[in-house]
Amino acid sequence: MSMAQTYLDDLRRRREEILERVDIALGHAGRSREDVKIMAVSKTVDIDAAADAVRAGYTLLGENRPQELVRKFEGLHAIDDLPQVRLDMIGNLQKNKINAVLGHAEMIHSIESLDLARAVSQRASRRLEAGEFLAPQQVLLEVNVSGEESKSGVSPEQLWPLLDAAAAKGEPPLLVVCDEISDPHNLGAILRTAECAGAHGVIIPKRRSAGLTAIVAKTSAGAVSYMPVARVANIPSLLKDLKKQGIWVFGTAAEGTTRLYDADLKGPAAIVIGSEGDGMSRLVAENCDFLVSIPMRGRISSLNASAAAAILLYEAVRQRTV
Repeated sequence: MSMAQTYLDDLRRRREEILERVDIALGHAGRSREDVKIMAVSKTVDIDAAADAVRAGYTLLGENRPQELVRKFEGLHAIDDLPQVRLDMIGNLQKNKINAVLGHAEMIHSIESLDLARAVSQRASRRLEAGEFLAPQQVLLEVNVSGEESKSGVSPEQLWPLLDAAAAKGEPPLLVVCDEISDPHNLGAILRTAECAGAHGVIIPKRRSAGLTAIVAKTSAGAVSYMPVARVANIPSLLKDLKKQGIWVFGTAAEGTTRLYDADLKGPAAIVIGSEGDGMSRLVAENCDFLVSIPMRGRISSLNASAAAAILLYEAVRQRTV
């Protein structure tokens, strides 16, 4: 057996050991394998070694230097028999390196300021509109929850530009919160309707949700370029924070005690849309101020998630323009 094959076999063995440990941790947390991704950090190895890692099953690689990210991206994609691989930018990013990373990193981690986030958004949006990208650039915003000066990241208070955008327009905030919408066509349709209805932002969870994929971008008819989308770790905690900001939370539920046309959507409002199969989770429903029911007159007892979102959004539009 060659040294190269021995090295590859060792990589596969170690990966299986890692996955076994991950499965044990997931079992303790009550989560599934679909909730996590295993990333191999390839910043200290050459292209050949990175290719071996991909062959061993590591199809998500992380790089911390833009020039290395580009070199690995081009080198790995030039290898014909290599499985499809995704590269993420995991190191600090400077503005003068944004253009190099765009189109090479599927996700940019550690965006540590809103100024950098806006710069990435502006440049990515231009390339999306020009047809160079099939989907928006995905990023993770680093938040300094401890408030320590030695830590990087934005403060929690800076997470509310969606509300600031509403205030700048002199309008009460209108937000859409998607609770585990897994169908990308539904998410794209919700984004499209939210943009058309003048909503100020859409919020989705980091896990158990469709991401901002090419299908979502196409279904949204370009709305992803204009509609701010925030990804949060915990929807119930987010709803609590929204209520502290004076936002009324309206959940959609077949058993809701507030009829659609009795719901007062003229003020600051967040409309929560549950998942396609199960609706809102219990904790999400418990953190809603009102559970709104849409009148049903036919034999089918529920609507598609995007249709329900459209009905509530345009009821809000009607109330705000009367």
